[in-house]
Amino acid sequence: MKATSLFGGVQVVGIIITIIRTKFIAVLLGPVGMGIAGLLNGTIGLIAGIADFGLGTSAIKDVAAAYGTGNAQRVATVVKVFRRWIWITGLLGTVITLCFSPLLSQFAFGNKNYTFAFIWISITLLLGQISSGQNVVLRGMRKVKEMAKASLIGSILGLFTTIPLYYFFGLKGIVPGIIIASVTSLLLTWYYAHKIKIEPVYVSKARTVAEGKDMLKMGFMLSLNGLITSGTAYLFRVYLSRTGGVDQVGLYNAGFAMINTYVGLIFTAMSMDYYPRLSALAHSNALCTEAINQQAEIAILILAPIILIFLVFIHWVVVLLYSHKFTPINDMILWAAYGMLFKASSWAIGFILLAKGASKLFFFNELFANLYVFGFNIIGYNLDGLTGLGISFMVGYIIYLIQVHVLSHIKYSFSFNRDFIRIFIIQFLFVSGCFIVVKLLPTHYAYGVGSILIILSGWYSYKELDKRLDLKNMLSQILHK
Repeated sequence: MKATSLFGGVQVVGIIITIIRTKFIAVLLGPVGMGIAGLLNGTIGLIAGIADFGLGTSAIKDVAAAYGTGNAQRVATVVKVFRRWIWITGLLGTVITLCFSPLLSQFAFGNKNYTFAFIWISITLLLGQISSGQNVVLRGMRKVKEMAKASLIGSILGLFTTIPLYYFFGLKGIVPGIIIASVTSLLLTWYYAHKIKIEPVYVSKARTVAEGKDMLKMGFMLSLNGLITSGTAYLFRVYLSRTGGVDQVGLYNAGFAMINTYVGLIFTAMSMDYYPRLSALAHSNALCTEAINQQAEIAILILAPIILIFLVFIHWVVVLLYSHKFTPINDMILWAAYGMLFKASSWAIGFILLAKGASKLFFFNELFANLYVFGFNIIGYNLDGLTGLGISFMVGYIIYLIQVHVLSHIKYSFSFNRDFIRIFIIQFLFVSGCFIVVKLLPTHYAYGVGSILIILSGWYSYKELDKRLDLKNMLSQILHK
């Protein structure tokens, strides 16, 4: 609980810093700058996903298991093997980027003007992998405070080092900013990881290969799903760059960053407790069904009033977080926010595949979803530009909700109960009413009627959440601490 609270506080500070940094980037670089940064980071991220073999995830288990034995020699051996593979995979990513930098520039931007940009930032693949390796050591040995400090200080230093670059050099400051952020992250994680005493130990090359094989195999399987998701997202950004221009990529990134960062934070917060709880109930389909319904109800009740705020005040939210140059994304976010209701419902169901250990089924379920969402995005953009992307997001999650519901019903006898259906319909009516109001009424009337709907939705959510979580008692305890 202390660890969750600590990281929760760090996460809040991190979001505030992200808001400030994003605002500066939006004002100083505009949609074009955000598009360039998005394509550069997206390309590097995809190569990292291929070359790092998921070591940043899989090795946590090995380090934690070694640490749990209390055997200092075993800990030293695992850490040494892991660190060797970190260097190998990091160098692999850097070499791939260096060798193919002209092709990467041509593929991402449609020209070779960014060849040197890719050459420069290729080093971040090595730096990022080493930094990830230090984080694995900290996490595997449960050094929660050190991880929180590294994350917080890194966010603050990143803000104060990159903003001046954008201010003085504009678009030319993007590449140095990416490199400096990687160096800062590495120095901090290196500092805290090397405060941990690791005994010197000899590990042969043969043992490095033998022990590293399992880490690589497991890591690759764990990262495969994320790689497909990031890969399809990257391919669409490249398509968008080719057909609409880099500025369209910047607008698209800005819109969905808003949805995924600020609204999506709720999913991240809930998943910390939800997935372990559902996994513990995996032996019983009935208990899983009950837990999924409860989580889906809470997700809808928390999200609905936030979605309404986005719908009513979207213009000012965009201007506040970005600038007037980004108002073309308003309609895209309206439709995407509408789709978040369906995402919340499908999100709660989707975890049952992981909890049941159906990794292959989960993989093909996500692969199929990524493919049709990619197709919807292309159709949506060609039919209605950025607004079409918001519509494709909503349609994609309606179909995904049907998909995971049918799949989990066939496999695990899952179905939504009456309470969830009632809550979903009521909040769906609030959201739909607000959407129609924003679309049809003049702005000043939309603000008035929309605010009333926000209050009604919020009141309904509060009453329902109070029944489930005893909010009054929780608030009373917090106030009297």
